[in-house]
Amino acid sequence: MVRGTLEVLLVGAKGLENTDFLNNMDPYAVIICRTQEQKSSVSTGKGSEPDWNETFVFSTSEDATELIIKLMDSDVDSDDFVGEACISLEPVYMEGHIPPTVYNVVKDGEYKGEIKVGLTFTPEWIGTLRHLSLGLSIGSSKIILVTILTTWQLGEISR
Repeated sequence: MVRGTLEVLLVGAKGLENTDFLNNMDPYAVIICRTQEQKSSVSTGKGSEPDWNETFVFSTSEDATELIIKLMDSDVDSDDFVGEACISLEPVYMEGHIPPTVYNVVKDGEYKGEIKVGLTFTPEWIGTLRHLSLGLSIGSSKIILVTILTTWQLGEISR
C-alpha cells in the first residue's frame, strides 16, 4: 500500500443548477477523501459559475479509491445540496498528476453541471540509504564514482 499526499486543486464549476429561486446561489464545495473532509470558501456573486482556485491537501493511500466533491449552496436557514462529483483516484496514483479536468456534477443520477479539478499525488518514500564510494585514477585524471544502493519501503511493505 503506497501512502502519500493528495493535492486537490478546486478550480471552479459551470452550469450548476441554481437552487435559489429569487437570488443567485452561493456555492461551496465539501471535498471528501475517505474519512477526511475539507470545505472550500463560499463563492459569492458568481451564481452557477463559481471560481475557487483553492488547493486542499489530504494524507492518503491507494486504498482511498475515490474523491467525492459535494457542492452545496450556502443559505441563511439551511444549505442546499446541489450535486456531487465522484472522481476515481486510480489515474492520479498511476500518473502522479492529472491537470485540471472537467467532471460531471450529478444529483439523483441527473446531470447538474460540471466542476473542474486538478489532482497531484506525491508518494511518501520511506527507506534506508546505504552507499558505496569508489575512487579511480586513470592516467593523470581522477574519476570519482559513487554508487548509491537504496532499499525503498513504500508505506508498510516489510523488508
